[in-house]
This record gives sequence, C-alpha cells and structure tokens, in this order.
Amino acid sequence: MDTFQAIVLGVVQGLTEFLPISSSGHLELIPRAFGWSRPEGSAAQAFDVALHFGTLLAVIAHFWSDLVRYIVDGVRAVARPREASSDGRLAWMFVVSAIPASIAGVLLNSWIDDRLGTPAVIGWSLIGFGALLYVADHAAGSRALTSVSLKDATAIGFAQVLALNPGTSRSGITISAGRFLGLQRDAAVRFSFVMGIPVIFGAFVFEMAQLVSDGVPDGLVSAMVAGGITAFISGWLAVAGLLRFVQTRSFTPFVVYRIILGVVVLVFAYA
Repeated sequence: MDTFQAIVLGVVQGLTEFLPISSSGHLELIPRAFGWSRPEGSAAQAFDVALHFGTLLAVIAHFWSDLVRYIVDGVRAVARPREASSDGRLAWMFVVSAIPASIAGVLLNSWIDDRLGTPAVIGWSLIGFGALLYVADHAAGSRALTSVSLKDATAIGFAQVLALNPGTSRSGITISAGRFLGLQRDAAVRFSFVMGIPVIFGAFVFEMAQLVSDGVPDGLVSAMVAGGITAFISGWLAVAGLLRFVQTRSFTPFVVYRIILGVVVLVFAYA
C-alpha cells in the first residue's frame, strides 16, 4: 500500500465512521473499485490500528470537555448513588450500550470475516438500513439526551451489534434506534458518537494486541502515519459537521446516497 492509497482510505474511514453511510462497507468497496491490493494478515491489522486510532482521537478531541464531565460525574454516581447527577447516570448508559457489540465482536469476529463483506451483502445492507434510517428519522421524537434510560441504552447497544455487518453503519443503526426510541435528532447523534468511543477503543486494543504479537511489517509505517492523521482530521470534521447539519436538516441526503450507492454496487455484483 502506498501513501496516496493510505491517505484516501484514511479520509474515507474518518468520514464514514461517523456519517451514517458505513465505514466498513466503503473500506471494502473502494479498493475493489480502484483495483488496489489490500493489506493482508499483520499488514491489514497494522493499518486498521492506525485508522481506528485516528478516529478514536477525533471523537475524543471533539467531546473532550463532555467526556471529562461524564467520567467525573460517573465516578461520583458510584460513590454516592442517591446524589447522582443526570450526567453521572448518562455516563453509565454509555458504558451499558457498548457491552453487546463488544461481546459480539469478540465472539463473531471470524464468522463475520468469512461470511460477510461481499459486494452483494454490502449493497443490500446499504439500501435496507438506509431505508430504516429514513423511517426512524421521520418518527416523532422530542426526548433529550439526559432522558436515556437503562432500557434505551440496552436497546441501542443491541442495535449496534448489527453494525458488525459491513454496509450497516454503526452510527446509522444507533441513530435509527435512538430516533425510534423518541430521542431528538441531535440527542440521537450525540449518544451514537459518544457510545462509539468504547467500541472504537476496544477495536483499537484488539488489533493492537495482534499487531504487537506479529510485529509491524516493513515499509508500512509511513502508510500507517498518513492514514491515521487523515482519519483524525476527516473524523473530526465529520463529527462537527454532522452535529451542525442535524440542527436544521434530516438524514434524507444520506439515505439517498446509500440507496444510489447500494444499487450501483448490486448492479456490478450481479452483472
């Protein structure tokens, strides 16, 4: 993998990790579309580590002040449950929401690699879950972020398991779940982004452990640095841009994009 390809994939990872259009689906499709040779084995793990590290830093940087408050209030909520603040309770809702996908990712990782990720599966997933996002986004919702309950967090957490399928979109399916549960559009987006931090961190740690075991392949360091930096920049822009976008607009443009891309992918998959 050369530096240019790493930069392109880093930009794609950063944008699609947070926009509801599927990062895993795009990262599968783009090398196929341009005929790029994709890294395999330890090389693939090393590059994935760099991309996940970039997007992890992006979302942490954007929500830094919020995260500090959640952590402090979350610890206080454990020490003094009766005096727990709304932010303290919400902090533990983020933790609960990350559990289902974390467990499923560990147990189903090999099965997902073997069975999913084909162009046909990605195409149908882009269309189907895009349509679901449209329906969810047009459901009435006026609940604030602090109203998220244990039941809500669990439901959104199980919805996130579906994002292990390339083409679903982690942000898309969790935002859809939040909207179906009655959250405001901005609240659903914020919960989706913050709840993704433990999952992205878990993926980073899992891949890093494998990388330490295998070692960094020769000649891949520059690609990792380029991919990680561009994933950070594009990821930060995606987070900030989508939070501003949803204040006045719906997710319909993303739904239209998903359906068009899905149809194109299916045409080539079945041609």
